[in-house]
Amino acid sequence: MNEGLLLLRLVFGIVMAAHGSQKLFGWFGGHGIADTGGFFESLGFRPGKLFATAAGLGEFFGGLLIAAGFLGPVGPALVLSVMTVASISVHWKNGLFAQNNGFEVPLLYATAGVAMAFTRFGAFSIDALLGISASPLFISAALLVGIVGALGTLAMRNVNAAAQSSAR
Repeated sequence: MNEGLLLLRLVFGIVMAAHGSQKLFGWFGGHGIADTGGFFESLGFRPGKLFATAAGLGEFFGGLLIAAGFLGPVGPALVLSVMTVASISVHWKNGLFAQNNGFEVPLLYATAGVAMAFTRFGAFSIDALLGISASPLFISAALLVGIVGALGTLAMRNVNAAAQSSAR
């Protein structure tokens, strides 16, 4: 089981960190903060650069924490938060499947993050090395903070501005 958790953490965490680096640094074919900020503005998130930075940081550091197996549910909570916002603000209207730009991929990312938070990172992790073990209550609280953060972010979205941008 520890080997499986290590493989899952490394692939998931590194890919998530790379996804965040597309927003933050423009790496791997990404658009960087300026262009991603413009996209966020078109969705009604103002100022767009601030929201793009927050999303990129959540993905980048959430992915790195997961890959390293460090700080228990903190990385998964960051990923859950960003993927919840992406699912609702970008993909929900397109249905489930990624083929139609649906919420399939962010749902998978969020679910994998939550599952890793509850199963923990295994013996080959920094948490295990340092003897860090989060209680189920702390894990649930961290994930709840991620959801509340997502809902707060969505509440700051100007849906009218997004509708005006898409009408142009």
